[in-house]
Amino acid sequence: MKPLHADICRYEMDFTAPVTVRGVLLARRQGLLLRLKSEGVTAYGEVAPLIGLHTESLDEALQALATFIPELSRLDWNASDGRQRLLDEAALPPSVTTGIEMALINLEATERSSLPSFTDEFPPASKIPVNALLAGDPQAVLNRAAKRYAEGFRAFKLKVRKGELDGAVACIRALHEAFGDKAELRLDANQSLEFDEAVAFGKALPPGCVAYIEEPLTDAALISDFHAATGLPSALDESLWQRPELLDEIGPDPLGALVLKPNCIGGIAKSLDLAAKAHRMGLQAVYSSAFESSVSLGLYALMAAVSSPAPAASGLDTASFLARDLTATPFATPDGFADPAAAWRDSLRVRPDMIETVKSWSL
Repeated sequence: MKPLHADICRYEMDFTAPVTVRGVLLARRQGLLLRLKSEGVTAYGEVAPLIGLHTESLDEALQALATFIPELSRLDWNASDGRQRLLDEAALPPSVTTGIEMALINLEATERSSLPSFTDEFPPASKIPVNALLAGDPQAVLNRAAKRYAEGFRAFKLKVRKGELDGAVACIRALHEAFGDKAELRLDANQSLEFDEAVAFGKALPPGCVAYIEEPLTDAALISDFHAATGLPSALDESLWQRPELLDEIGPDPLGALVLKPNCIGGIAKSLDLAAKAHRMGLQAVYSSAFESSVSLGLYALMAAVSSPAPAASGLDTASFLARDLTATPFATPDGFADPAAAWRDSLRVRPDMIETVKSWSL
C-alpha cells in the first residue's frame, strides 16, 4: 500500500554527559521523525543530522523534508523500486533521504507483518555483536572498558584526537595489557592527523594491538602510504560519502573495514550496496550510528544481521549515551550482543510524550 498521511515530529534528548563531535560539545541530541500512516498502520523514520558531522542543519533538513512529502502521493505502491526512483529524483540531503527511506521500509514491513527484506541479503543472524564506545579521560576509558568487558563486550572503539596522542598511546597500552587478544580494539581519528604524526603514532603502538584505525589522515588518499609505513589497517568512514572514488583507488589491502553511517551515506539501499561491496573485497562492514535514537538503531541492527554471514561488531552502542530514548523499549545490548529482530520490532513503538508534531499532510 501507499502512505495516506504524513507528520513531521521534533524531538530532543539529553546525553548522559556532554559528547564531543569534531570539536563541538553537545549536551543534547535533536532531530525529526517522519511518521507515515496507511490503513491502520503507522511507521517512523528518523531524520537526524548531527552538528559537526553533517553539512545540512536540522532546520535545512526540516525544510527539505517538508518540501518533499507531497511527492509521496506519486507512489502508486510502496515497494523498493518505486521509492528508490522517487528518492533518486529528489536529490535530498543524506539524513533526509535516510529518514524517508526508513519510514517507507518500516511501513511496508509493518503492513506485511514481517521483518523488512533487502536485496541480496544473507540469512539474518539471530544476534549481532556490538562494539562498546569508550570516551573520557584515560581512567574513565579503562573503567568503562572493564565494565563493558564484564558485560560481554569483546570489541571497543576509542577516539584518537590530535594534540592528545601521547595520552592515547598510554591508554591503548593499558587496554592492551588489560585485555590482550581477548578483545578487539578499534581506533577513530576522524581525519584529524597529518601524515607524519599519524605514522609516528602508529609506530608507537604495541604490535597487533589495534584491529584498524578509522580515517587516520586529513588526506585519505595517503592511506596506502600510511599502511606501508606502519602496517596498521585503516577503515573508511567519512571518505565513503566525501570522496567515494577513493575506495576503488585505495583497494582492499590497506583497509580493514568500511564504516557505514546510513544517514551520512544517503540511505538504506546505498549502505547495503556498500556492505555488499565490503564483503566482495574481504572487508568488514561495520554499521555505525551518528548518535541517533533507537528508531534508527533497530533497522541498522537488522541491516548488519543480513550484510554478512558473520556480522562484524557494529557501532551501535551510542544508545547508552542517551539519558532518555524515543522508544518504549530502547535498543539494548545486555551481553555485548543485540537481537536484531527484536530491536527492529521495538524501534516501531515510539513514545508519544517524547515527540511533538510540527507539520501534517494528507496524501
